[in-house]
Amino acid sequence: MNAVYTKRRRFILTISILTILTFLTFIISLNLGVVRIAPIDVFKTLIGQGAARDRLVLVDFRLPRMILSLLIGAALAVSGAILQGVSKNDLADPGILGINAGAGFTVILFIYFFQGSMNEVSSSYGVLLLPIFALLGALIAALLIYSIAWKKGIDPVRLILVGIGVNSGFGAAIVIFQLKMNPQDFMQAAVWLSGDIWGANWRFVSIIAPLILLMLPYAIYKSHILNVLNLGDQVATGLGIRVEKERRILLIVAVALAGFSVAAGGGIAFLGLVAPHIARKFIGPKHQLLLPITAILGALLLLAADAIGKNLLAPTEIPVGIVTAICSAPYFIYLLMKAK
Repeated sequence: MNAVYTKRRRFILTISILTILTFLTFIISLNLGVVRIAPIDVFKTLIGQGAARDRLVLVDFRLPRMILSLLIGAALAVSGAILQGVSKNDLADPGILGINAGAGFTVILFIYFFQGSMNEVSSSYGVLLLPIFALLGALIAALLIYSIAWKKGIDPVRLILVGIGVNSGFGAAIVIFQLKMNPQDFMQAAVWLSGDIWGANWRFVSIIAPLILLMLPYAIYKSHILNVLNLGDQVATGLGIRVEKERRILLIVAVALAGFSVAAGGGIAFLGLVAPHIARKFIGPKHQLLLPITAILGALLLLAADAIGKNLLAPTEIPVGIVTAICSAPYFIYLLMKAK
C-alpha cells in the first residue's frame, strides 16, 4: 500500500514539475526570436490589447509553431514508448526503424507529383492530404518492417537491423525524387527532412491537432496492454489477451502518431528514443504512468529544441531535428553500448 502511494506521489510530483517547466519554456519562447517582445507586451497581446506588430508575430507566427512543437514532441515520444514496449527493444524509435522515412517518402511524392512547390503545401487541399499521405507511408514502412522482421516472433536485434535497412531504402528513394525537384524545392525538402516545423499556421494546426489529440488518449487507454505484453506472449495469452490483435492495434497507433508528426515536423530523429528512457528513470516501467510522463517530456524537449534552433544563430534558424539529434545522439550511443 505504501509502495503504491509512493508511486502515485512520485507520478504527481513528476508530472507537476514537467508541466511547470513546459509552461515556463512556452512563455520564454514567446519572448524570444528575431523580433524580441517584452513579457508585458506578450501578456497584453494575448489578452487582445497588444500592438498590431506584436499580434502578427505572436498569434500568426510563433503560437502555431509552438503548439505544433508541443503536439509533435508528445506524439513522437509516445510513439517511441509504444514501439519499445511492443518490440521489447529499448532501441526502438520511429526514426531509427524507418517509419519516419516511409512517411517522408510519401510526402515527397505528394509534393513532387501533386503540388509542384513546397510553398503551396500549406494552402489549398494540400493541408488536408498531407497527413493522409504521411500516414500511408508510415503504414507501408511499418508493414515492411514487421513482415520482414517476423520469424516465429519479433527478435529485437532483427527488428533494428531490418528497420535500418528499410530506413536506408526509403532514404535513397527520397534522394532520387529530391534530385528531380527544382533547386529551391530541393533545399526546402532537405531542410524539412532534417526536421523542420514548416506548417506553422493555424490551418495546419487545425488539421494536425485533432488527429494527435485523439490518438494520445487512446494510447494511454491501451497502456495496460503494453504491461501485459511485456510479460511475454504465453503469459499474455493465458491472461486472456489476444496478443497479435493487440500488438497490431498498438503498432497502428504508434505508426499513426509518427506519421502525423512527420507531416508537420519532418524527420525528427531520436526524440522517440530518448524521451521514454528518461521518463522510465523518473517513474519506472508501468505504462499507465510512463506514457503521460513521456508525452509531457517529449513536448518539453521539442519545444526547448525549437527555441534553441530559432535563437542560437539568429536570424539563421537551425532545423529542430538537427538540435534534437545533436543533443540525443550521445545518449543513443550510450544506450547502444549498454545494450546486451
